[in-house]
Amino acid sequence: MAKKKAPAKKAAKKAAKPKAKRKPNPALMKPVQPDAVLGVIVGSKPAPRGQITKKLWDYIKKNGLQDKKNKRNINADAALGAVFGGKKTVSMFEMTKLVSKHISA
Repeated sequence: MAKKKAPAKKAAKKAAKPKAKRKPNPALMKPVQPDAVLGVIVGSKPAPRGQITKKLWDYIKKNGLQDKKNKRNINADAALGAVFGGKKTVSMFEMTKLVSKHISA
């Protein structure tokens, strides 16, 4: 019995375009000034929003403030409670909204 040959697969290769490097949004790179309440955590010097968020997350991780069961929630200590408007627990998404109230362009 003769074996059937599988049909040859056509290589569907398209001309590879070099990916353009993504440019950062200049509005996000502009330094913003944190107020005194947020300055306790991230410092009082002007910094881009990305750096402020990074410093905030460094503080949260260093102090173990991320909720153990639901990692999307942040448990506030005394300093973060002031930033969060007195709330004990906020979600990550709510945190960015609350932090933006303490930043001036």
